[in-house]
Amino acid sequence: MRERLRRLLPKSLIGQIALVMAGALLVAQAINFTLIFTERQRLTRAQLEGPPVARFVLIAQRLAEAQPAERADLLPRRGRRGRFTIDRESPVPAGGDEALLDRLREAALANGLTMRDARAAIVEDVPAGPADLRARLPAEELERLDSRRRRLRTLVLSIQFADGTRLTGRMIAPRPNPWAIARPLVATLLTYLIVLAAMIWVTRRLARPLRELAAAAGRFHGRGEAPRVEPGGPADVNRAILAFNAMSARAGAMLDEKDRMLGAIGHDLRTPLASLRIRAESVEPAEDRAAMIATIEEMAAMLDDTLALARSGRAVEEVRAVDLAALADTVVEEYRALGKDVSLVEGASGSARVQPRLLRRAVRNLVANAVAYAGATRVAVRADGEDRLIEVIDSGPGIAETELGKVLEPFYRVEPSRSRETGGSGLGLTLARAAAQAHGGELELENRPEGGLIARLRIPADGTGSGA
Repeated sequence: MRERLRRLLPKSLIGQIALVMAGALLVAQAINFTLIFTERQRLTRAQLEGPPVARFVLIAQRLAEAQPAERADLLPRRGRRGRFTIDRESPVPAGGDEALLDRLREAALANGLTMRDARAAIVEDVPAGPADLRARLPAEELERLDSRRRRLRTLVLSIQFADGTRLTGRMIAPRPNPWAIARPLVATLLTYLIVLAAMIWVTRRLARPLRELAAAAGRFHGRGEAPRVEPGGPADVNRAILAFNAMSARAGAMLDEKDRMLGAIGHDLRTPLASLRIRAESVEPAEDRAAMIATIEEMAAMLDDTLALARSGRAVEEVRAVDLAALADTVVEEYRALGKDVSLVEGASGSARVQPRLLRRAVRNLVANAVAYAGATRVAVRADGEDRLIEVIDSGPGIAETELGKVLEPFYRVEPSRSRETGGSGLGLTLARAAAQAHGGELELENRPEGGLIARLRIPADGTGSGA
């Protein structure tokens, strides 16, 4: 049960603040409503019961001052406002209605009436009247009388004089309005809703810039332009956004400086490598010359791969709509021209907004990897909802399930040697994944049940994330 409640609770800071404030406000309004309603109920009863009780006390005071033998003659005649009797025993049981009894004692004390005993009760009914009189009334008049009678009740008041006789009065009084609770309840609910709406507005005003800040931070993976969030919200949140924008600008400047530095390093390293290549051309015997040239070419290729990985996603290449099938076919034709068994699956189609050169390099790396390990491969292009898929499919040995995540890391290879004939430097899949992520997508590796591997580039069709 506790775990279920915990799952239902909001996870965000703003949601938790809103929930706590809404709960506290609800409790405060409930307490306020209870106090208001109790006081209003007390005042309403005083207004409805006060006049009949005051009239009863005045009549009792007049009778108390008269001789016991004269009291029966001084009783008011039975009327619409009540009926009075003098008895030896009280028809009201002990206890009765305490609030009404307190009101009777207060009125008697205020008027100087001395009582040996006092009792009070409320009867939720009013006598219907003589049967012969009701029989003579028309049905409509009788219905009106009964309707009015249902809105009344009887207050039964009884006091005992000093000589032991009792005066009992059955006073007619209006019932409390059952809808009296509606007005304070509506007022309380309106107050609660207004304050709650204001609180929600404030929390949303806090949450919106915080969500944008979190989204901007989540979108940035060290590629593309550094994110910037439009300042807004309260002063504290606004200062946090300005600080984030300043930090983001510094991070972007550092990445730009890194690119310039890598460009300079690449240029400086290519010059001595070219010089070594020229010198190696004159080395004898031929076997040593070939080995030296192969080593220099491997170093140059590794340098190119390393620089490409370091710069992945920071290219300024323009994003444009491209036919992915045509792009894949270009790569396939390159390898077919080299005598490799590479083919494009018939019917392949799909287009997306991409950086063509960056994506072409990613496809080329995947095809080169498949050719190196399987000898032959097929390339397919298809749509998957809002995504476009470029799949490189081979029938090679595949990759162990425990290695699928590791082979995407830089310089990691299933085959431990560093020879380019047996798989290169271990940057091909890493570069392909970086290119996919630069487009807001991902590189997925999947072993085929019949053997072999599917390397799948998943890219949003609308270019979401391209260059970011």
